[in-house]
Amino acid sequence: MTDSVNTPEAPRSTPGTSVRHARAKGEPRFPDGPKADPAGSHFERRIRSFQPRRSRVTAGQADALQRLWPQWGFDIDGHRRLDLAELFGNGNPVVLEIGFGMGEATAQMAAADPGTNILAVDVHTPGQGNLLNLADRGGLTNIRVGNGDAIILLREMLAPDSLDGLRVYFPDPWPKKRHHKRRLIQPAFLTLAASRLRPGAIVHCATDWEPYAEQMLEVLTAHPDFENTQAGGGFAPRPDFRPLTRFEGQGLDKGHVVNDLLFRRVQHPVQH
Repeated sequence: MTDSVNTPEAPRSTPGTSVRHARAKGEPRFPDGPKADPAGSHFERRIRSFQPRRSRVTAGQADALQRLWPQWGFDIDGHRRLDLAELFGNGNPVVLEIGFGMGEATAQMAAADPGTNILAVDVHTPGQGNLLNLADRGGLTNIRVGNGDAIILLREMLAPDSLDGLRVYFPDPWPKKRHHKRRLIQPAFLTLAASRLRPGAIVHCATDWEPYAEQMLEVLTAHPDFENTQAGGGFAPRPDFRPLTRFEGQGLDKGHVVNDLLFRRVQHPVQH
């Protein structure tokens, strides 16, 4: 399978091999798949917390993108309000996961909790294809894959109080001080997220970068819309529902400390 469905001259690829195809200028990488920049220039220029990573797509990932994207994927273009019940085909609770990597942990959590829908967002094309492939092979119908900027998704495409949880696992720590402004977990982001989370919804963050973990704890603790689920404050033990990923295991082998944070969206008293 190649990047394009209209290249009969291309040699066949074997499963697991990388897909390389010389596309004509302007030809989409996956005609019916995720777009390179779905929101385009429709929204303001701002500092982003992510950098799109360009890497090779295997034949299996390309096949999954071409077959399953029209059914289980969507581009974050900011032009419409999502009806989550329509998107998933049911009214089950929806948890947003921002940045799922290659999708192994997402697929495991979806399989373990089929009554919860996972709205998984990333900009990494191989990861999108891999997660779709895992969902297809596992018969997981409670995963939908969003391509693009999670800020635009939250602000433009999700209704208030529409989410039952938010997961941010191992986001880019942007370790250099001059890049700290790019970190996702900031007061403004939490305010936006709070507007889309139902009261009682859980925000679950995890990172193996201790300075970032301390900043997350400080920012979440200070935010009026969230309260720590830990009675004494501080970090939480890793909950059973978050799988130990390969990436995390490699970090632990190197002596990294992984910190989990579990904060609850609070309901403020109505002011008359």
